[in-house]
Parts: sequence; structure tokens; C-alpha cells
Amino acid sequence: MTSTALESFLAANPDIIACELTSVRGSSPREQGTFMLVALGAIYGTIGGGALEYMVIDHARRLIAEGRAEAAMEVPLGPEIGQCCGGRVNVALRYADAKVRRDVIARTMAEDAATPRVYVFGAGHVGRVLAQILSLLPVRVQVIDTRQDELDLLPSGIAHRRVAMPEAVVRAAPRGSAYVILTHDHALDFLIANEALARLDSPYVGMVGSKTKRAKFASWYLEQGGQRTALERLVLPIGAQGLGDKRPSVIAALAAAEIMVQIRQREATDGCASAPSRERVASGL
Repeated sequence: MTSTALESFLAANPDIIACELTSVRGSSPREQGTFMLVALGAIYGTIGGGALEYMVIDHARRLIAEGRAEAAMEVPLGPEIGQCCGGRVNVALRYADAKVRRDVIARTMAEDAATPRVYVFGAGHVGRVLAQILSLLPVRVQVIDTRQDELDLLPSGIAHRRVAMPEAVVRAAPRGSAYVILTHDHALDFLIANEALARLDSPYVGMVGSKTKRAKFASWYLEQGGQRTALERLVLPIGAQGLGDKRPSVIAALAAAEIMVQIRQREATDGCASAPSRERVASGL
């Protein structure tokens, strides 16, 4: 979800029901506080899909058709509805008046601000695919390159910047950012990695390459005064996972998984595994 997409959805749909999981007991496809907006012809967000979501959507649209403002549902996630989660959830449904709309915008903007950043250095074959994959995940991705012609090949909607000194981007990045390094220049890769490894707040620093490249970087990095403990944080090669598959799309897919695992592990370690706000959509939901 993004605040821009939400604002577009709200503007396009005059009648909306906000549906929120207010209580979760046992296993559930989404956590307490997750919300979804339902209009007669469109949906924004998800509370986990499956039979639960279909039931809530149907109920919300009945509220709109009947002109009702509020309702509550308690749903067992078992054989009764064709799901096998085994838990039980409570769902609050409320007409999205002006106050609810303001509240969901504020909440989504707060979640956007807390979303981890991932900087992809290099808009080549792997970088482009990786950026596309990451754009579908709960991170904010930006592609950095010195070459405008490569940046021009990125799909529309992917944030990107042409930068003369990419390593300076690392120094200015927000805390908790992740860095994936796959430029066309090994020397530039080394400079970026040197800066990234100095960021102890980063959950992930990865570089495309081979065991030979890792050995060369390690030798150079230590000669520059780098610490072995910092070097151990470097993922090189990225997307290996024991497969040995060198196709850009496979490397990108596996690297995206690595990045998400490392981000979530760092969040758990820092005690913020539920980083997005869990405040309710509006009082009374």
C-alpha cells in the first residue's frame, strides 16, 4: 500500500466500507490491525484472501447497498468456511466517512515512512529485474546508476536517480536501509560496499559476483583498514542459495528473498517485527 494509491482509490470511490481485523486468535492469514477498503467495484488492500476475505467483501457491499454504516463479524477460520488456518478473527466494518478517510490516509503515510528502503546500485539486467520484484514487496526501492541510458530501461513507476558518485548515496541514506550492489564497474562496486559496510544500521549489504570477486574485495577492503567483522556481513555472491544458477531473473528472485529475510530478522532483533502501525482505522472500529 502507498498513500498515493490510497488517495487515488478514495477519490474514485464515493462509497467505501473500511474493514479491519480487530481481534485475531490462533492462526490467521493476517495480523490484528490489518485493514481493507471495499467499494462496490474495487478493493484496496487485503485481509488475507480466501473465504474470509470473500465473506467480508460480500458483507461490506451489502452494507453499501442497504445504506448501513456499521457491522461486526466473528469468523472461525476452519472447515465451516472452507479455510484451514484454524484460528478465529473479529472484523469491524464501518462506512468510510470523512474522518475515517483522513485516518486511513494518516495511517498509510505513517506506514510508508516506516517502510524499509532498499537501494539497488546498478540498472543492468539483474538490477532491473530485482527492482521489479522489490517493487511488489513491502519495501521502498530506488535504483541508482551513473548511466542514464540504463535507467531509461527501467519499467515505469520504479524510483531511480542518476548519480555521479553512488557511494555518496549510502552516506546520506536513512537508517535501516539495505544496499544491493551490482554496477558495471568492479571498482565502483568496491567503493559502494566500503561505505555500506560502515553503516552498522544496515540489515543487508549484498554484491553480485563470484567467490573470486569476494576474495579480491576482501583483500582490498582489509588493506583499506576495514574490519573482518564488518566483512562477514557482506553477502557475496548474492542470490546463490546453493543453486549456481546465473540467469539474471533467478539471481534477482533469490536476492529479493535474501533481502526480505535479513530485513525481517533485523526488525525482530530490534524489537519491531510489527513495524507498521497497528492503530485502528478510526475510533469505534
